[in-house]
Amino acid sequence: MKEFEKNRLFELAQMGLPNIPAPLVKVYPFLAVIYVLLGPLVTSAIVSIPLVIFLILFGSTQVDVHAMLGSSVGMTVLMLVGFTPIYILIWGWLRLFEHRPFWTIGMQREGLWRKYLRGALVGSLMISAAVGLPAIFGYIQVQEAVPGAGAAITGGVILLLGWVVQGAAEEVLFRGFLLQILGSRFGVIVGVLATSILFALLHIFNANLGLIAFLNLALFGVFTSFYAMREGSLWGVFAVHSFWNWVQGNLFGMEVSGIPVRLEALIDLQEVGPDWLTGGAFGPEGGIAVTLWLCGGIIVLWVLEHRNRSIS
Repeated sequence: MKEFEKNRLFELAQMGLPNIPAPLVKVYPFLAVIYVLLGPLVTSAIVSIPLVIFLILFGSTQVDVHAMLGSSVGMTVLMLVGFTPIYILIWGWLRLFEHRPFWTIGMQREGLWRKYLRGALVGSLMISAAVGLPAIFGYIQVQEAVPGAGAAITGGVILLLGWVVQGAAEEVLFRGFLLQILGSRFGVIVGVLATSILFALLHIFNANLGLIAFLNLALFGVFTSFYAMREGSLWGVFAVHSFWNWVQGNLFGMEVSGIPVRLEALIDLQEVGPDWLTGGAFGPEGGIAVTLWLCGGIIVLWVLEHRNRSIS
């Protein structure tokens, strides 16, 4: 992966290396991994306390997570509450140990909207193609029209906000913060593989997770790592991740990494073919169709970067 060795993300990471306290230099990457894995769990536990208090004050004695997942507002609130603190976690770490600004994880302003819109298109087309492949063979069928199209559109727009925050938060953690630290210290191969596997492990407790789904989550990590390194920025992968989730969940009405969101879907699609191809109860990410498109995307990014390096 020498094509990606010199990129803007790693250059930005160099800004903080001289500021790391001397006693932590050797163990710093390992502390960062632990922080990424444990930080969101601790934060989720902390932010759930005021949420529970709020619900109790308004007459609820328990948090019905399934009910919240069944509405656009409820699910959006859960995503905002659960993922917004991740930005604070990374900001605090960078400020405390590296003394570098938050934007240096890959959020420089140059080309922000161009990169974001292009990423939204890439993410939407890739997951659409992955759903379209089994549909060609009749393994994806359209169910009855979703009642209340207006409500579905409104719910989809509301949920897009949640997906934007959720997708970007996970990219900040893995393709920003952790990829920078591990890639700068151990090289591109270790950085990409380690962060991609850790990203997949983050979803280990998702419902109906199988071997193909785990592989696809790791491949998604590799693809977005290549994408972020090629652009030298996170704006593109923010959009790839968010719109990938939004399209499969709120446009097609399919499970997103095992999470059902079809109640707010514009189109209600149902898998009727073999799970190894369609993904079954895990959603498209659990099937070989996604595997093929992710592998193709990884190859395309590598070829483009190799060609650019050769020309340079």
